[in-house]
Amino acid sequence: MPQLSLSSLGLGPVAVSPWLLLLLIGVSWLLARVLAWTYTFYDNCRRLRCFPQPPKRNWFLGHLGLIHSSEEGLLYIQSLVCTFGDMCCWWVGPWHAIVRIFHPTYIKPVLFAPATIAPKDKLFYSFLEPWLGDGLLLSAGDKWSRHRRMLTPAFHFNILKPYMKIFNDSVNIMHAKWQLLASEGSARLDMFEHISLMTLDSLQKCVFSFDSHCQEKPSEYIAAILELSALVAKRHQQFFLYIDFLYYLTHDGQRFRRACRLVHDFTDAVIQERRRTLPSQGVDDFLQAKAKSKTLDFIDVLLLSKDEDGKKLSDEDIRAEADTFMFEGHDTTASGLSWVLYHLAKHPEYQERCRQEVKELLKDREPKEIEWDDLAQLPFLTMCIKESLRLHPPVPAISRCCTQDIVLPDGRVIPKGVICHISVLGTHHNPAVWPDPEVWGPPSVPLFFVHSKAPRGGGRILIRRIQHRLPPRHTQLSLVLRAEGGLWLRVEPLS
Repeated sequence: MPQLSLSSLGLGPVAVSPWLLLLLIGVSWLLARVLAWTYTFYDNCRRLRCFPQPPKRNWFLGHLGLIHSSEEGLLYIQSLVCTFGDMCCWWVGPWHAIVRIFHPTYIKPVLFAPATIAPKDKLFYSFLEPWLGDGLLLSAGDKWSRHRRMLTPAFHFNILKPYMKIFNDSVNIMHAKWQLLASEGSARLDMFEHISLMTLDSLQKCVFSFDSHCQEKPSEYIAAILELSALVAKRHQQFFLYIDFLYYLTHDGQRFRRACRLVHDFTDAVIQERRRTLPSQGVDDFLQAKAKSKTLDFIDVLLLSKDEDGKKLSDEDIRAEADTFMFEGHDTTASGLSWVLYHLAKHPEYQERCRQEVKELLKDREPKEIEWDDLAQLPFLTMCIKESLRLHPPVPAISRCCTQDIVLPDGRVIPKGVICHISVLGTHHNPAVWPDPEVWGPPSVPLFFVHSKAPRGGGRILIRRIQHRLPPRHTQLSLVLRAEGGLWLRVEPLS
């Protein structure tokens, strides 16, 4: 064994143990990592001084807990916008920095950056992964690009046009329910509840070609999707349950797992049944049969899609994309439509103008249903929808994690490793962007963020009169903007 002489230190000869060397290397590596992290942290702190920040709760919590999923949280975001205008720095704990952005000028460099430089923040979306898998919402990089190219045909006009009949049928079912409930004069209805069922009904027909009659009777699959959405939103407010191990020990975690299994089993069964149909019919015969029914559903498109190398999507990939569209499509669309009806109920003069626009379009037509080409012939209704989406955007925020420094137009730099929290809600209420941002009025459009989302066959709803009752007492800030306790409006027949 080699001897290391430490006589000069008065310690005499010491045998060098391999384990001691290993420990010394380990401690040195750990110390180097700590020093590197400390240097990076203090360097980021120095570079973040150019971003203003609101007062912290204390040095340990930072700003954690200042924004709640409530009306107070919404008002606090609006106060940040009024105070800082474009952006501010936000600390989650003593060392986790977030840059909150409220202005389009500073949002563009982040959103226009390549996906490798500003990928999606995993923490923000990670709770959805056991349910949605690695679909378009959660994937990144080459996989996201490949799937996006393969899914593009699903949004071709020729595929979307036949869906208008599905949207109209689903809206007519909801409308018939409203007529029945209001047959004695008027009825108070929770818009979120009714419209969520309508959007889920539409999506299930468009994605799976399956009619669960969920608007008329309970459906286990639909109930599971609603439960999963609620559980994800609830978990975002429970900081100590961010750790998967702890969450799945709770009652909510077990409910989440059961609901995931039910949703996955349903999607897997549809995929397997459709795969069995394809070989027996052949692709050409299958497409001809679909052409006769005039609808090619989302599962069909995914099963037939191939990339540049001729490779198809796996069953797991198809399930992830189908489940993603069921989640993203129903909740955001239901939120957007509910808030549109809320604002039209508050402004009967705009409601009447929308009604007359729809009636004029349908006056010589039987049946009186909105068709694809009609969507471009409803300019005032379109403005009302966009203005409602400005005041109440269905998705209040998105986030990106900077893997490289991002230079802003004014020369400031968002350092590598910092999370950018892009506040859609704050931007839409920013007085530096919108004159009178809290006033609802169709002339405020066009928008920076808003884009259309199906289902869009909502024209016939406006043939009824919708009365404003009271503003919702609480607004929930979670993955999707909604009114706590429901958004209740009074519906009555037209005189």
